[in-house]
Amino acid sequence: MLIAEDLLLLLTDDGTGKLRMPAVQVDFALAGANLIELTLMNRVELAWDGPKDKGGRVVVRDPAPTGDDVLDAALEALIADDRKKPQAAVKKLAKNARERLYERLAARGALRSERARMLGLFPRHTWPAEDARHEAEVRRSITDTLVRGTPPDTHTAALIALLHALRCEQEVVDFRQHGMSKGDLRARAAEIAIGNWAAEAVRKTIDAMLAAVVAANAAAVSTVVLPGAR
Repeated sequence: MLIAEDLLLLLTDDGTGKLRMPAVQVDFALAGANLIELTLMNRVELAWDGPKDKGGRVVVRDPAPTGDDVLDAALEALIADDRKKPQAAVKKLAKNARERLYERLAARGALRSERARMLGLFPRHTWPAEDARHEAEVRRSITDTLVRGTPPDTHTAALIALLHALRCEQEVVDFRQHGMSKGDLRARAAEIAIGNWAAEAVRKTIDAMLAAVVAANAAAVSTVVLPGAR
């Protein structure tokens, strides 16, 4: 599965089918996950338009289809609006990303789609777990890395870096059960986030994507945000 798909599974409560944190923050993180995936595939990178361009801009280096409809849609959006700042790219790709990923996960049997009305009036769409085996395996990999010190593969490291950017590692790893403090858990996640899990040539771009997710989230929480899935 994509990094974004696994991230969404981790951030959706298996029982209620609701998000564990504000939807707008999850949307930015999903967009960042897709940008990181494309970066690891050497499809996008960071470029600078002169010495005054401090943050760099996202540039598509290989527009060929990836074979994945979610990533291809992200590529097309970036091509249509080239050389965006990382934070602007994150905001652009956040639109509709969550619903599209939910629908794919439901089609694969990992989640199920449930529609209801709150108080009989307000429509609510939730996505409880249907088959949580894959998610459980992802959680085990993250726990092995953060608690037991097992070296992560690139996919797991990217997930940990995104969870750290969202400040929600504790939503995935029960640190108390493993005799850790929340600070210990975050410190270990920070080590992974800044570690050498990606090639040096793409590391600067990935760092910019993670920073863009943090910046977009900081801007989001400064306004009124309604938590939970639609």
